[in-house]
Amino acid sequence: MRKRTEPVALEHDRCVALGSSSSGSTAAVLDPDSRLKRNLHLAGKGPAEPRCAADAGMKRALGRRKGMWFQLRKILLCVLGLYVTIPFLIKLCPGIQAKLIFLNFVRVPYFIDLKKPQDQGLNHTCNYYLQPEEDVTIGVWHTVPTVWWKTAQGKDQMWYEDALASSYPIILYLHGNAGTRGGDHRVELYKVLSSLGYHVVTFDYRGWGDSIGTPSERGMTYDALHVFDWIKARSGDNSIYIWGHSLGTGVATNLVRRLCERETPPDALILESPFTNIREEAKSHPFSVIYRYFPGFDWFFLDPITSSGIKFANDEK
Repeated sequence: MRKRTEPVALEHDRCVALGSSSSGSTAAVLDPDSRLKRNLHLAGKGPAEPRCAADAGMKRALGRRKGMWFQLRKILLCVLGLYVTIPFLIKLCPGIQAKLIFLNFVRVPYFIDLKKPQDQGLNHTCNYYLQPEEDVTIGVWHTVPTVWWKTAQGKDQMWYEDALASSYPIILYLHGNAGTRGGDHRVELYKVLSSLGYHVVTFDYRGWGDSIGTPSERGMTYDALHVFDWIKARSGDNSIYIWGHSLGTGVATNLVRRLCERETPPDALILESPFTNIREEAKSHPFSVIYRYFPGFDWFFLDPITSSGIKFANDEK
């Protein structure tokens, strides 16, 4: 009985051993295949991730470009709207043109006391205030010739007024737009003329500097006429020369024409940087270049100047 069962057990053990060895060999065969597939799967995943990142970066760049173009287009539309609006604004408000012509609101240098010309190095200068009209007051500087520099120290207004009757000629200086009678370049001119032996009388038109009033061509001309008459009343037969600079040339020609009409002309008229008339000056001004070919340029920009009573027609005067 034992002999018959032993071969069966041995056969069973042998089959088990063969089964285990065959399964091991199959697993060994399958393992490389599965690893290969897994490696291929991982290899297939690799390039997809950078490609997605590149696509995302490209989308962000395109989004930034679109945003920049939108902002640029917005700015251009605003500039275009402002460009078109300005002519209509000037046409509806002619006072803007008058402000741009006079520039009396520009006070350079700002932090100076016009009552003290000595602070600007003019130690032989006296500050006056004259009243051409009611509610109008203008500030005046009178600089005597340099040869009287020491004598003028500590003298009052009466001494300066009496000095006008001396043998030294007098220059009435009419400054241009912007700034005041205390502007640096103007002060240097007073010093030069004074060193050459001239009295220099200059003033700020109404609305300029510390002068009181509203600027206009008529008002500026009347201020100049009042100062001329004030000088003439104190200088006797002394020579008086009228010197106009830039916008002051328009005031000077207006003044001299009126003096000639009443047969009291000055001894000389000096025009520094003159212009033909204010319309031609405005038309040829560098700031008008961007609008020079704008439809209706004269109607929008030049007619409001004339309607404000500003002509300064040097060519006619």
